[in-house]
Amino acid sequence: MFNDKKVVFSGVQPSGNLTIGNYLGAIRNFSAFSEEYHCYYCVVDMHAITVRQVPAELRRRTYETLALYIACGLDPQKNTLFVQSHVPQHAELGWVLDCYTMFGELSRMTQFKDKSAKNADNINAGLFTYPALMASDILLYQTELVPVGQDQKQHLELARDIANRFNQIYGETFVVPEGYIAKGGAKIMSLQEPTKKMSKSDANENAVVRILDSKDDIMRKFKRAVTDSGNEIICGEGKEGITNLLNIYTCFTNKTVEEAQREFAGMGYGAFKLAVGEVCADSLRPVRDEFARLMADKAYLEQVMAQGAEDAYKNARRTMSKVRRKLGFTELKR
Repeated sequence: MFNDKKVVFSGVQPSGNLTIGNYLGAIRNFSAFSEEYHCYYCVVDMHAITVRQVPAELRRRTYETLALYIACGLDPQKNTLFVQSHVPQHAELGWVLDCYTMFGELSRMTQFKDKSAKNADNINAGLFTYPALMASDILLYQTELVPVGQDQKQHLELARDIANRFNQIYGETFVVPEGYIAKGGAKIMSLQEPTKKMSKSDANENAVVRILDSKDDIMRKFKRAVTDSGNEIICGEGKEGITNLLNIYTCFTNKTVEEAQREFAGMGYGAFKLAVGEVCADSLRPVRDEFARLMADKAYLEQVMAQGAEDAYKNARRTMSKVRRKLGFTELKR
């Protein structure tokens, strides 16, 4: 079903309840590629362990992330949905690419600096080298297009540099991927600190709206959203909170910012925040309902995992066989 199609790859960590930032900036847009591309959407559980995880919780969140993929519109018959650790070539190619990634390149990664500051008691080697594993995730499937948020552009550029470096040494081996950033919703900000990206790991629950939050929780969080001391509902400098809320509103309604500003002209901040909350909660209700149905059918999710891993494994093995030959590794005759 995927023959002769170009490849899209993206992955989400099962490291916490996904936010509307993950939904609007990434997952909701994934299904748009399904008809024209062979799409690989991965639950990147290997990336998650750069931070200490409770094993039972990691397993549960892996199922939950897969269920969310499907609930958000990804048809397993049109997309390869799989779990990273089920395809061992990710780790194998990750080690190979470690050897073609420069120390200086990794030390300049902004996210390494941020995560090191947050996990000062566990600055492990995996935290430092995981961009090479991310490059492996992408290059393993000869990916042409990678949907990314603004904060992942640096990692994608590194993956491109690694691919070009390897190709220059050994000849054409990897497709050099391009990034795709959605026009709207690429960066949803915190409701409490609107100059900072909304993060699923934020300790302040009022800052984060999660896909699976109840309507009551969503409304409460929007009511408490930080705005400013003015009274105009417009985008602009010093109005980061209102700008963020307008961005969220337009992403859920597909209206332009100009249309939204006209719609709310003269309205108070309180009523505006309630309107944004209502649109958000109502838009997410079908996702929450479908997620609950899927989580009640573990056997089906495991079937999807197995089907996806089988398809991913075939294509990953093909790339890895080429890499092994280029490197000069010997092959066992089995």
